[in-house]
Amino acid sequence: MTAPSDDDYVYDEATGEWRPASEIAAEQAKAAEVRDASGNVLADGDSVVLIKDLKVKGAGQTLKQGTVIRSIRLTGNPEEVDCRHDAIKGLVLRTEFLRKR
Repeated sequence: MTAPSDDDYVYDEATGEWRPASEIAAEQAKAAEVRDASGNVLADGDSVVLIKDLKVKGAGQTLKQGTVIRSIRLTGNPEEVDCRHDAIKGLVLRTEFLRKR
């Protein structure tokens, strides 16, 4: 697949208009960025630190502020990351409670 040129237009269903493909591609790239509570861009494999104590539903456990979570994985939602902790598997955390290490 080739990169969109200025001559390509795509119908945007949200606005009901024909828009340049390069403009839509730029918006999608920006929306795909996952940012922590401080505004730093997160990527797969990053380590993060909790900025607040979090009660984990179903585990009966609290993750304390300052806990380091290693090797995060991004999800389709820019507000959530998938991660592992020693005692909790399949943990999903909201990015508003994380800071990049």
